[in-house]
Amino acid sequence: MTITDEQAARFAETFDRMVASVGRAILGKDRAVRLALACLLSKGHLLLEDVPGTGKTSLAKAIAIAIQGQNARIQFTPDLLPSDVLGGVVYNQGTQTFDFKPGPIFHSIVLADEINRASPKTQSALLEVMEEGRATVDGKTHRVPEPFMVIATQNPVEHAGTYPLPEAQLDRFLMKTAIGYPDHDALVSLLAESAIGDRAAQVEPVITSASFAQLSAFTAGVHVRPEILSYLSQIAEATRGHKYVDLGLSPRGCLAYIRVAKTWALAQGRSFVLPDDIKSLRMPVLCHRLMLNEEAPYRDVTVEQVIDDVFDGIDPPLKRADAALQDELTRRRTDAAFGSAVR
Repeated sequence: MTITDEQAARFAETFDRMVASVGRAILGKDRAVRLALACLLSKGHLLLEDVPGTGKTSLAKAIAIAIQGQNARIQFTPDLLPSDVLGGVVYNQGTQTFDFKPGPIFHSIVLADEINRASPKTQSALLEVMEEGRATVDGKTHRVPEPFMVIATQNPVEHAGTYPLPEAQLDRFLMKTAIGYPDHDALVSLLAESAIGDRAAQVEPVITSASFAQLSAFTAGVHVRPEILSYLSQIAEATRGHKYVDLGLSPRGCLAYIRVAKTWALAQGRSFVLPDDIKSLRMPVLCHRLMLNEEAPYRDVTVEQVIDDVFDGIDPPLKRADAALQDELTRRRTDAAFGSAVR
């Protein structure tokens, strides 16, 4: 399916309306909201590493309201069990049968608050559901609703009593970002409306969950030139071969990168991906996937510096003129239409 210019424009208009609606709860954080919505549209999960009190819970609730979905919040603690996340089988005396009671993971938007405070056993309960959109309990598989996204949070300051997320789980998060503190103007507006207890309640529904799933399907039709794919492959190889990196970008990470790049392009009203889309998303997509070696801290090398170094060392493919690219897409659509007419 090839996306038309009209469909791309409608997608961008709907995306902007969702950003504006969620932005009523998260003041002055347009990029963070855009990244979160792009992550959801790309069928990915989001890791927020941020200090307390910046609006992480409000973001999850606001997104759920905007797409008319259900949200749940799980407070991860050392004594949390996998059944507290997934649910379990309970005996029903009325029917004398064992019935499945779904846990909070069976919601559209799930906030896993302070995910690194739970034990590795409980953290592993999320592996299957984040990768495959389903959970196996007592030998039976149960699918989660669509759309579905886990928004997990970590406190970057306090590490006492925490369990670092394993690389396999980090790789299942499409992006990692932070909301951060509001700027001066946004904070003044927030203080002026201090009487509002629940800012997420100010969010208005924009689209139904069913329509959101259809909107998400449009991203598959975004055109990606072979040069862009080659560019991303070179980036992945450069991360794996960097002198300060032990673990680079995986094939699963590359697939996630392309998915969100398509969404990012479509959100700007374009039916094709540009090298700038790849560069714009480099930090949220890569920063949690690259594992630095033991030498890096002694050289004061950060993940962000490594990512910039990788991109600086690879020349992006030359941009074709928009008119030429549009001519190619028009030709493809015409050929497809002609082929359908002949059949």
